[in-house]
Amino acid sequence: MTTTEAPDTLRRILDYSSRSDPYPLYAELRRTPVARQEDGSYVISTYRELAEILHNPHLSSDVRNLAHPTPSSEGSAPPSFINMDPPEHDRLRRMAMRHFGPPHTPGLVTGLEPALADTVGGLIDDFADKERIDIVDDLAYPFPVAVICHLLGVPREDEPRFRVWVNDLINSIDYDPRTDPPEKLDAGVRARQELREYLGALVERRHGRPSDDLLSRLANDDGPDGRMTDEEIISTANLLLIAGHETTVNLITNGMLTLLRHPEVLRRLRDEPDLVVPLVEELLRYEPPVHIIPWRAAYSEVTVGDMVIPKGSRILLMLASGSRDPNRFHEPDRFDPDRRDNQHLGFGSGIHLCFGGPLARREAQIALGELARRLDEPRLVADPPPYRRSPVLRGPIHLQVERNGA
Repeated sequence: MTTTEAPDTLRRILDYSSRSDPYPLYAELRRTPVARQEDGSYVISTYRELAEILHNPHLSSDVRNLAHPTPSSEGSAPPSFINMDPPEHDRLRRMAMRHFGPPHTPGLVTGLEPALADTVGGLIDDFADKERIDIVDDLAYPFPVAVICHLLGVPREDEPRFRVWVNDLINSIDYDPRTDPPEKLDAGVRARQELREYLGALVERRHGRPSDDLLSRLANDDGPDGRMTDEEIISTANLLLIAGHETTVNLITNGMLTLLRHPEVLRRLRDEPDLVVPLVEELLRYEPPVHIIPWRAAYSEVTVGDMVIPKGSRILLMLASGSRDPNRFHEPDRFDPDRRDNQHLGFGSGIHLCFGGPLARREAQIALGELARRLDEPRLVADPPPYRRSPVLRGPIHLQVERNGA
């Protein structure tokens, strides 16, 4: 078993200089579908092998199954179910899904649509007179925070505090000790603790007082799997907040950037509002919000393709590379909202398929549809725009747009 050119390719993908366009490097990576790295980890980059491993029961999301475990980003707090394996993962996910979507709560997302439309409309109204706007700061960032606060039952007067915590948490995800002040990391740690305490107080007040918000439903549900503990409810709410927020911000921002680079599709969307549904699916393939699952563990020895991966090995899953694999998608580097058979990996696959995916989809559909309808002659100020540091949750940190032909 030998290393290939893939270790150097991976380093270049992770380097910030490649953030605006990693796709040519993904093409290099796919020459070796399963590549062993110098540190003993394995990188999987092709669609067939990714789909195979994502459905393999020997793939673990529990950090304790790594031969050399890394500290959890959640500190001493209980992990969310995204970092668990069956049967605990399945139990907690079932309990969350009873109140988040079909089959037990089939009308959740459609029931939220009036609130989603009102929120997007209000945000666009706020910048209606500006000639230059920032899609991130003015819409993509505040929109999902407002939605999640509404979903969880956070009082409207507490939303400003919630936004500060989210901002500090998200900034700390991109923390780089070589360039960032330690205060940035400290603010994230403090925000995580304060948010958990705040959510804990909300959950405590919900006991015995059922209502329609998600925290209340979880706190008062005695379903077939029993009831979540307060700590499990808090971890689930944190997962929804962090994963749901960043996914939606990047999906909307990457989507608007792609539309501005393809003005013929933007004009078509303005005239054909229903196009937004397949268009968002193509965005999830072409410019996905999540590019890499940065680690999984081999629960036991596992074979992927013709490579045997030893027990305890760290495995990196290059989802965005798989969704541009020419062996699976015709002309994968072409943005095509009419694409058929679009089984992308934008929300992962298998037992960890993003449970907030239906909500993120609808948020993006409403936001992009309204932006297409209401922005007059939008034009990019900078292309490429500045990107967030993270190669995992990839998206512009700002997207400046001039309008009205300015």
